[in-house]
Parts: sequence; structure tokens; C-alpha cells
Amino acid sequence: MDVEQVDLFRGWPNPALLPTTALAEASAKVLATPAIWTPALMYGPDEGYQPLREHIARWLTTFYQPRDRITPERICITGGASQNVACILQVFTDPVYTRNVWMVAPAYHLSFRIFDDSGFTGRLRAVPQSDAGLDLAYLRQELLIAEERARREDNNAPNYKPTRPWGKVYKHVIYATPAFSNPSTLTMSLPDRENLVRLAREFDALIITDDVYDFLQWSPDPAKTLTQPNRAHLPRLVDVDRYLDGGPGDDWGNVVSNGSFSKLIGPGMRTGWAEATEKVAYGLSQAGSSRSGGAPSHMCAAIIAQLFPTGIVQDFIGDVLQPAYARRYHRMMSAIREHLVPLGVGLPPVSDVAGGYFIWLRLPHPLRSSELVPIALREQNLIVASGNVFRIDGDAAGDKNDFDDGMRLCFAWEREDRLEEGVRRLASVIREALK
Repeated sequence: MDVEQVDLFRGWPNPALLPTTALAEASAKVLATPAIWTPALMYGPDEGYQPLREHIARWLTTFYQPRDRITPERICITGGASQNVACILQVFTDPVYTRNVWMVAPAYHLSFRIFDDSGFTGRLRAVPQSDAGLDLAYLRQELLIAEERARREDNNAPNYKPTRPWGKVYKHVIYATPAFSNPSTLTMSLPDRENLVRLAREFDALIITDDVYDFLQWSPDPAKTLTQPNRAHLPRLVDVDRYLDGGPGDDWGNVVSNGSFSKLIGPGMRTGWAEATEKVAYGLSQAGSSRSGGAPSHMCAAIIAQLFPTGIVQDFIGDVLQPAYARRYHRMMSAIREHLVPLGVGLPPVSDVAGGYFIWLRLPHPLRSSELVPIALREQNLIVASGNVFRIDGDAAGDKNDFDDGMRLCFAWEREDRLEEGVRRLASVIREALK
């Protein structure tokens, strides 16, 4: 095919949006300073590089504005969000006693194998999220069924995980991306966040939230700017758990916030953080891989730590990433409204804040994205993500786990001047399919 390929599937940052100069200077400083590089190149403390823990705690306190400041003891340095999900499951679940993994759906597709690797194949369940919010009534009903099944099977204690002072085994896991979700782009409302935490407490569930897009936010109106782009517009679930109804019922709590520098500095740094109660943060640091090798990504953590004292991370987000991604988002949205909406394609509802990497489309009936995606590649050299890529593996919940009328577009990876061209090509495919 003669036309240049347009890739609106890949959920990566464009290379032009990586802070290479800042990283080069930070790396040079680390390697020129024996007091920094000596510990940085050795096995690190289990909880992670202490200066970075302190910087992250202050940074998150400023951005999320919780009632009380976030302390370094609530922070554990990780090898990024994906690796950390695996570590969370290693410490806080049992492959038999933990009944199910409940995933807000549609869900991030590459997370499924992490849960499979931890023994949950066939026990991933979809929790539908629509424009109206989470279907919490359905989740409660299914949690009750799971508990009754566990009672009948006498599944009352962990089978494979010994009792350990640093690790609690939860009966359930709930997985979500509450802000600018991948792929739905929806943001969970505050009432849904509060009620989800209450359900987790009632049914002994650990909520894992991928809070990886929160800092990438802007106004959905291209003519306006956010009043406070450097402040979160909603509390995270880990903040809700900290204060709701007087706070957690025990020292463990029911939420762990999974953060990452992948969307802010670069995924190749493989560095992130977890925030939770002090007990969960410490327990996470006691995963066998950290006890053996020290905290992951220790050298990278030392490099990233150099970016905080002078505000490089904060300024890069506010001065480079937010404007660039906002411009890309508005460029794609303008093209969608011009070329796709007249064909009957639907968009998520407009909220006060836009953000993230993606735009979720609803195809006009009777089109199915699983049929259109190969046509788009074959006839237009266009790569897009079919909706059912994001359905929950192994859950036969019918229409609650069927997203073939959806399609995900990414505006972060492709060259900015190619975004409208990609939308035009998709419009050509849809127009032909509707004939």
C-alpha cells in the first residue's frame, strides 16, 4: 500500500514529548557525585530510594490536596505500574482464597495476563461502567454470589499463603483506572468512588487503581483553560479510603494507588510508586523480589529524584505535556466531530475536565469494530483498537462484557499532523460499511 501508515492504536508517548535533556543532566549529576551514585548502583532499601519517596510524597500532597499531608511512609517505589500489579498480587492475594478479580470494564487489555500469571485465569469478572457510572448494584450481587460459593466450598482461609505480619490476603481484588480510563476515557464520579470503597470494605476487597493519567488534564473546550491544571479535580480512591466514614476499619485499608512515571517521563525508565496505608506500603516492599534484590529501578529512581528539587517534573508537566496533549486531543476531537459524528459515531459525554491518552468511540448500529479494524488496516493502512480487545478474558457476562460497538483511538503516539488524516481514513471505512 502506497499511503503512509497511521497508528492510532499504540498507547505510547510520542518521542518528541520525552524530557531527554533533563534526563541527561540528571544522569550526569548522579554519575558525577559519589555520594549519590554509590548507593544508587548498590542494592537499594526495600521501600525504595528515600529521596524520591520524600519528593513524591510532597508532590502528591500538592497535586491531590488531601486533608493531611502524604508521608513518605505511605510511598513504596516500584518498577512501574505493570510490574507493581504483579507484586501486589504476590503479597496480598492467594490463588484460591481470593475469589475473583473484578475489573471495571472495558479494561486495559495488557493487564489481563498479569492476573492470569498470578493464578486467576477464568476468574476475571467485568464490572460494567457506562456514561451513567459504575454498575455497583451488579457488582454487589456478584460479590454475594461469590461469597456464597466460597461458603459452600469451605474456602474460609488462604490455602497457599502463610500468615505473615507484613501481608494480608484479601478475599477479592477490584481493578480500575478511575481518571481518564484506558480505554473508555471515562472518569469515575465521586459518589461511585465512595460507594466502591464501601463495597470493598464490606467484602474484604483490595482496590488497585492505576492512577497513571491524573496529571494529564486540560479543558475539554479548546477556547478555555483549567483554573487549576496543577490540582486534581477529584480525590483518588486511596484518598477516599483514608477519610471516608472515619477512615479504614483496620491498619491495612482497602485501596492501593498505582502510580507511574511512564506517561510523564518515559516508560523505559520503568519506575513508579505505590501509595497506600503505611502497612500496605511496607508489605509491598517485602515482596520476595524486593527483599532479594532491593527496590526495583533503584538507579532510575535516583536519576528521577534529581528532577524534583528545581521543579523540573512539575514544570515539564505543566509547560510541555499538558499543552501538547491538549492540542493533540482537540485536533483529534475536531476531526471526529467533522468526519465521524455526521456518520452516527458517538462520543463520551463532555465533562468539566478532559485528559489521558485516548478517545472512545461508539459505532453506529449495526457496525462492529472487530469487522472494521481489519478493513481499516487492509484498505487504509490505518491501525485502530477494536472494542472487544478490552473485554474481560473468561467472563461470559454477555452484554455486560461486549464492547464490539466501541473503538479506541490514541492521540499520544502518532505525529500530531497525522491525527486528522487517521480520522479521515476511519470515516472512509465507516462510510463504506454503512452503504
